[in-house]
Amino acid sequence: MATVNQVVERGCSMLVHFDRATSAVELKEALETGNAEEKADAMKKVISLLLSGEAIPQVFITIVRYVLPSDDHTVQKLLLLYMEMIEKCGADGKILPEMILLCQNLRNNLQHPNEFLRGCTLRFLCRITEPDLLEPLIPSIVQNLEHRHSYVRRNAVMAINKIYDLPDGEHLIPDAPEIIESFLMSGENDLGTRRNAFLMLYTHAQERAVNYLMNNLESVSNWGDILQTVVLDLIRKVCRSDPTQKGKYIKVILMLLGTNNASVVYECANTLVALSNAPTAIKAAANCYCQLLVNQSDNNVKLIVLDRLTDLKKDNKELLQAMIMDILRAISSPNIDIKRKTLDLVLDLITPRNIDDVTSMLKTEVIKSQSENTSETGEYRQLLVQAIHKCALKFPEVAGSVIYLLMDFLSDANSGSSADVAYFVREIAFTNKSLRPGIIEHLLDLFSTIRSSRVCATALWIIGEFSTTQAEQEAALEVIRMSLGPAPLVDGPDGEEEDEDTTETTTRPAVLADGTYATQAAYSTSAAISQVPNLREMLLKGDSFLSAVIASTLTKLALRVIGSGSVPQAQKNATQAECMLYIVSMLRLGTSGKVPIEMDRDSKARLELCFHVIGHPEEADTDVWLKSCGESFALMIEEKLRRESQASANSDAAPVAQADDLIDFHHLKSRKGMTQLEIEDAVATDLARATGFMDSVKKNGRSLDRVMQLTGLSDTVYAETYVTVHQYDITLDVTMINRTDEPLQNVMLELSTMGDLKLVERPQPFSLPPFGSHNLRASIKVSSTETGVIFGNIVYETARSDRNVIVLNDVHIDIMDYIIPATCSDTVFRSMWAEFEWENKVAVSTNITDVRKYLDHIVTSTNMKCLTPPSALDGECGFLAANLYAKSVFGEDALVNVSIESNDGEISGFIRIRSKTQGIALSLGDKITLKQSIEI
Repeated sequence: MATVNQVVERGCSMLVHFDRATSAVELKEALETGNAEEKADAMKKVISLLLSGEAIPQVFITIVRYVLPSDDHTVQKLLLLYMEMIEKCGADGKILPEMILLCQNLRNNLQHPNEFLRGCTLRFLCRITEPDLLEPLIPSIVQNLEHRHSYVRRNAVMAINKIYDLPDGEHLIPDAPEIIESFLMSGENDLGTRRNAFLMLYTHAQERAVNYLMNNLESVSNWGDILQTVVLDLIRKVCRSDPTQKGKYIKVILMLLGTNNASVVYECANTLVALSNAPTAIKAAANCYCQLLVNQSDNNVKLIVLDRLTDLKKDNKELLQAMIMDILRAISSPNIDIKRKTLDLVLDLITPRNIDDVTSMLKTEVIKSQSENTSETGEYRQLLVQAIHKCALKFPEVAGSVIYLLMDFLSDANSGSSADVAYFVREIAFTNKSLRPGIIEHLLDLFSTIRSSRVCATALWIIGEFSTTQAEQEAALEVIRMSLGPAPLVDGPDGEEEDEDTTETTTRPAVLADGTYATQAAYSTSAAISQVPNLREMLLKGDSFLSAVIASTLTKLALRVIGSGSVPQAQKNATQAECMLYIVSMLRLGTSGKVPIEMDRDSKARLELCFHVIGHPEEADTDVWLKSCGESFALMIEEKLRRESQASANSDAAPVAQADDLIDFHHLKSRKGMTQLEIEDAVATDLARATGFMDSVKKNGRSLDRVMQLTGLSDTVYAETYVTVHQYDITLDVTMINRTDEPLQNVMLELSTMGDLKLVERPQPFSLPPFGSHNLRASIKVSSTETGVIFGNIVYETARSDRNVIVLNDVHIDIMDYIIPATCSDTVFRSMWAEFEWENKVAVSTNITDVRKYLDHIVTSTNMKCLTPPSALDGECGFLAANLYAKSVFGEDALVNVSIESNDGEISGFIRIRSKTQGIALSLGDKITLKQSIEI
């Protein structure tokens, strides 16, 4: 059994599927008497049997006698695979005597007149590691360097390289570097062969490679791309070992920058960045990146180049700011990911000197996007709007040149881009007082074309907040009056709108099936209905939140009109009565039962409050309506800017450790003057630090917190495992101890998984001596964020019994190992919340008495990020609502909404979890249920 397992573990460069048993007699018959095709099929079966663990030594002589002489190329390729797999050494580690026959065959192939057989054999020798088998073939391998065909020469160089790379390679072919250098100097024309030869010198004889490069500097620009990339690798290696050599090789790099090959230019730019921090070198590299960004059509290349430019921006921001327009040309790519990454890069490079050019380019792109209405175009338009928004906030002087252009998109069919425009207009109107009159005028002109409820709500807030003059107030009331239509909103005695229908009759001749003519009459009914205004249409669909926003806007406008000293009393009374009439009409509509969604109690209470405020303005606190809203919005803007500046500061913070910091290897320290006890204590500390257990002790107050006991102490075999989770991989380091005084044979750890876990490799059986121990490792792949379970048993044999089984304790994989805190905008959060179908609702049951402490505990326990700003959570009101967000290492989104309240020191409420997959919703819910309370 142990021999079989050793065979299975041996590697092979080719796997052949085999699912049918075949006897050795049938194989020998096919190999002896079959034709070339039958021999090939038999060889495939032999290889498959070897892969499945069968040794089949009885067919070896048959293969030597009847397969080796075959001239068929397929048979010869399969023969090489067979020779690669079979055991070539005996138990003593020496090569088997029968391998001499194969060695003779390989020598014959290396001298065969067919270049294909020579090349295949040379490639095969690259995978042979037995020195005794390779040594007789060295002269034939070297002789193939002079073959007329480049295929043979190329593989001969590869074979020499691999042989020289072996532990005994320098003894097998000690003059390999001299041979390869002479081969290069002889004027080899094949590019692949020269590349392999130069790579061999670069790997094993760096000085010879440098000499060859220095002797052929003038012709480097004419070398092929695959050879030039190896030259660049050599330059990087030499300069890392000896930085004083940089100046000598910069000329070579600049020479290669002029080539037309994109891969060489890209590698040249990388080499320049790696070798030099000089502005000239960085600028040349950046120019190369920008050139590749525009000229290359492959989207993957563009994304890689953008990543390189992003890395370059960290330390060379000023140089890239001068190239911002060249970078911005990449938004012409049709790929939305490239557009997004380009805009993100450009927004970090904006300065007062290039802001006008950037905004002009962005405006042009916005205008171009109007001609297309695809889904990707809508997303791209939304990215452009967000980019212009950030430009205008960063440089307010350009807001006036873009605000009116973007306001035309308030009626855009893409609700995402139109909502972004509305938020942009709201923020600009608040921060830039000089633009308010023009914004209000333009917004009132466009208001009737807006068909999105969210955009209408934002526009109404802007109108109600910033319409301060009498003319603006009258215009705003007129626009709202036109958008709502005549009051009441529900007509007729039954609360239904009555429409007059007109019926028209038309006649035309028709041809029947028998060819005769007949008269056909058509009746058409047309409803004499004019187009419904936008606000009225949304209210008739049951949008109660919009009715509350309309009522608030009417209240603000009415209070301003009533409090104005220049407005006649009759006009004040008319405005007051009209606003109250519309509020009553919206209340009647929402409670009439004629709308798809009945008005909710919050909106109803809001409408009733607005009605009371307008009816009794002397009793109302007008400052709450006319000033507090603006103050609250100012606090929200300040909080947003503070979070953005904090995130920017964190991203620009210096790393904790530099890449070139020295690593302290404690075991290599001098132990002079130390006692044996001090040495042992230092070694123990080093071991703890190396394995990570010291950090575990510091953080958790206990060591070995990831060690799990698999069996009991009274079991025949005691087993425990150390679980290591690293993103997509789980490693189980299992220690097994024989607790008895008799040996155990064929001890096998059998593991199974539940959930999206997959066992990569099954541990092989072994033997345990009395009271002996054995360590083994099992690897498991993870494909999604889900709480998985690993279970299994230990099987062993003794002298008295054939099979004994010990059932293992289950190993539960924690979902928190895959959850990473993340952030997103409120709009994206709401969009995903409405889109995701899996929801898990967890009732709150905890011993925590403070709602804020409970929220902090949930955030810590679930490894999520709270999207609700701290300013919205301040105060003592007895209830709390917050949104949490995280992403998994697999790119899955996890959304959590916490809605809780405190009654007499007891917290109640619910935690709702939503995700695209069921696994993450259920697993995260279980985690929250277990971690709700604090251990006392």
